[in-house]
Amino acid sequence: MYHKSLKNKEKILSVAPMMDWTDRHCRYFHRLLSRETLLYTEMVTAKAVIHGHRERLLGFHPVEHPVALQLGGSVPAELAEATRIAADFGYDEVNLNVGCPSDRVQSGSFGAVLMEQPELVADCVAAMQGFGPEITVKCRIGVDEQEPRDVLPDFLEKVSAAGVQSFTVHARKAWLQGLSPKQNRDVPPLEYLLVYAMKAAFPALEICINGGIATLDEAEAHLEHVDGVMVGRAAYHDPFSILAEADARIFGGAPARPEGEVIAQMCDYIEGELAKGARLNQITRHMLGAFSGRPGARRWRRVLSEGAHLEGAGPVLVLQAYEAVKG
Repeated sequence: MYHKSLKNKEKILSVAPMMDWTDRHCRYFHRLLSRETLLYTEMVTAKAVIHGHRERLLGFHPVEHPVALQLGGSVPAELAEATRIAADFGYDEVNLNVGCPSDRVQSGSFGAVLMEQPELVADCVAAMQGFGPEITVKCRIGVDEQEPRDVLPDFLEKVSAAGVQSFTVHARKAWLQGLSPKQNRDVPPLEYLLVYAMKAAFPALEICINGGIATLDEAEAHLEHVDGVMVGRAAYHDPFSILAEADARIFGGAPARPEGEVIAQMCDYIEGELAKGARLNQITRHMLGAFSGRPGARRWRRVLSEGAHLEGAGPVLVLQAYEAVKG
C-alpha cells in the first residue's frame, strides 16, 4: 500500500477523463471493479453546465463516489457558477482542464492553450474555491515552442498560489499547431523525469502523473516518485487488469470482487437503466474490453457488438456473452 499524504487517498490511482468514454455507465462499471480508484467524468464545459440539461450532463449514481467532474472553461465567473452547480450534485472534486488540445477547445480559449496564461488559470481556480469540492488542475508540461523546464514550474507556482494543491500532469507537450488531438496523445515524447522533478521542487503539492501508463507495474514504479497516477486508455481497454487488481495492489485494500459478481451486478444495473429508456449498447460498449487477452474474449466482444443494438436486447445477452469466458 502507498501511504501518501494526499487529502483524498483515492488520487493515488485515478481513471482519466476521456471524451465519449468515461460517461456514467462506464464509471458505474469501473466502480464495480475498484472500490477505491478515483473516477472522472468526461470534460464538460462550464457554459454547458450553466445552460444545458444538468441531469443529463452531471447526473451520476451514488455508488460512483469518489467521483470528480472535469470542467473546461476560461471565464472565472462561469467556472465559479459551474462549480457551485457541481457541488449541489455532490461531486467530490472539480478539475479544471488545462490539457486538452482539440480545435474546439482552442477556439473556446481553454484547455491546453491555457498553459500560456497561468495568471488567467490562477484567476479561474480562485473563483472556483469555497463551494465544497476540492479544486484541482490537469495540465500538460507545456505547449508548442514553450520550454517545459521553464514554464511548468512557473505554472505550478502561480496556480498553487491561488489555492490549488493537487495537479495531474500529462507528461507530454501539446502541439496546438500541426498535430491532431489523437496524435497529441502519442507523438510528443513523454518526459516523466520532469514531472518527478516537479514533485521534488514542490514537495507540499500533490503531483500526480499521466500519460502512456499501461500497467499497474508501471503505476507502482511512478508512485516511488510522485503522489498519484492517472491511467487512461489502458484502464478502459483492459479494465480487469488495471482496476480489479488496484484495490489490493495500490490501496492495500480488499481483493477484487469475483468477476461473476461484477457481471451479475452490471446486469441488475442494465435492467434498471433500460427501464429508464437507455439502450443496451450505450452501456455494453464500455464493457467490450473486460476480458482482454482471455480465452473467449473475442466471442464476448462479438456477441455484445452484434446483439446489443437490437430491439429488446437486455441482460440475457450479457450473460450469454459471459458464457464464452467463464473459467
